[in-house]
Amino acid sequence: MTLYEDLKWRGLIQDISDPKLVDKLNAGGMTFYIGTDPTADSLHLGHYSSFLITRRLAAAGHTPLLLVGMATGLIGDPRGTTERKLSDKDEIFHNYESLKAQLQKIFPYEVVNNYDWVKDLTVIEFLRDYGKYINVGYMLSKDLIRRQMETGISYAEFSYMLIQGLDFKYLHEHRGVDLQVAGSDQWGNITTGIELIRKTTGDEVYAMTMPLVTDSHGNKFGKSEGNAVWLDPEKTSSYELYQFLINTEDSMVITYLKRLTFLSKEEIEAIEAEHLAAPEKRIAQKKLAEEILRDLHGDGAYESAERISQQLFAGNVKEIPLHDLLSGLRDVPHFETAGGPVLDVLVETGICSSKREAREFLASGSLMLNGDAIKDMNLVIDASTTLGGRYIVIRRGKKKYYLGELK
Repeated sequence: MTLYEDLKWRGLIQDISDPKLVDKLNAGGMTFYIGTDPTADSLHLGHYSSFLITRRLAAAGHTPLLLVGMATGLIGDPRGTTERKLSDKDEIFHNYESLKAQLQKIFPYEVVNNYDWVKDLTVIEFLRDYGKYINVGYMLSKDLIRRQMETGISYAEFSYMLIQGLDFKYLHEHRGVDLQVAGSDQWGNITTGIELIRKTTGDEVYAMTMPLVTDSHGNKFGKSEGNAVWLDPEKTSSYELYQFLINTEDSMVITYLKRLTFLSKEEIEAIEAEHLAAPEKRIAQKKLAEEILRDLHGDGAYESAERISQQLFAGNVKEIPLHDLLSGLRDVPHFETAGGPVLDVLVETGICSSKREAREFLASGSLMLNGDAIKDMNLVIDASTTLGGRYIVIRRGKKKYYLGELK
C-alpha cells in the first residue's frame, strides 16, 4: 500500500484540504507540524493517538516538527461549549518544559514553541498583519465558534484561530512547513492558517485531520470516569495503563490496533480472526496493551504490568513487591481501619453491608486477606495480618479488590 492507502485503511484520515495532498504524501519530502497546548504537565493517551502520525509520516520521508504552544495555551482554544478558565502563566511555563521533555522521549523530533514568535508581537502588528486578512463572517462559520456563541465567547478565545493561523504562517516562512496535521476538531483553525498564507504570500499549503479516537459511546479515548489516562507513569502507572487497555471494548479493539500500533495489515487481520473466533481470550486487547506499554514505558514495565495482572487475578498478592502492589491497586477502593474482629472490619469499611452478609461471604470462601482465604470468622485484624506492617488487601469474589491501611 502507499502511505495514503495505509492511513486510509487505519482510519487516520478525516479531511484533506486539497486532492493534490494525496500524491505529496506518497512522494515524501514535506515538512509538517502537529501541536498541542501545555494545559497539563503530561500528555494523555488521546495525545499519543494523535502524535503517532509523526512516526508514520517520518518513516515515509517527511520531516516532523512538534509544537507545544505556550502562547495559545495562555489564551485557551474554544471548545464549542463554555469559556475556558485562563491558566496561570507560571503553570503554563512549567507545563511546557514537562511536555517538551516527554514528547522528545516518546517522539524524538524537534519541539518548537509559538511563544517564541508571538511574545514580542504588538497589538497593532497583530491586527494589521493578521487580523486584517481574516473576515469575521469566515470565523463565525467555524463549527466550534458557532456553537460557543450560544453560551458566549470572549474576544480572547475568538482570536485563538488567528494565532494558530499565525503559527502556520510563521513556520511556513521560517521552517518550510507546508502541511499541518491535527485532530478533526482543529479543522477550522488549520484552514484559517491556509487562508492567511494564501492571502499574504500566495503560497499553497495543506492540511490533514484525523478522526478523534473515541470509545463506542463517543467519549474521547484515554478518558476514564472523567480522568485522563496519562502517559507519565507517575500519574498513571504501567499497571493502570495495562488495565485500561486490556479492558477495551470488543467492538473497538481492532480499530485501536489499526490507529495506535505499527502492526501491519496482515498482522492485524490475523489477530482479528483469532479475536472473533474466541473473544473471551482477549487476544486483541492483550496485543494492544503490549504494543502501547512497550512503546511508552518500555519492555520491563510491560512485563511487570502483565505479571502483576496475572498474580492479582490468581490472588497471589504476597508474591508481588509491595511498591508494585500499591501501584497496581491505586484505583481500587481504599479504607483505613484501627483493626479488630474481621467481621467488624468488613462491615465498617463497607466491604460487606452487614455481619450476616460477611458471614455468608466467609462461609462460601469468597473473601481473601492478603491472598489467603479467610477461614476463621474470629480472625482479628492487627499488625500481624498486614503487608509491610501497614497494608491490608482484601479481595471479594474473583475481581473486587480493596486496599486498607492500619491506623
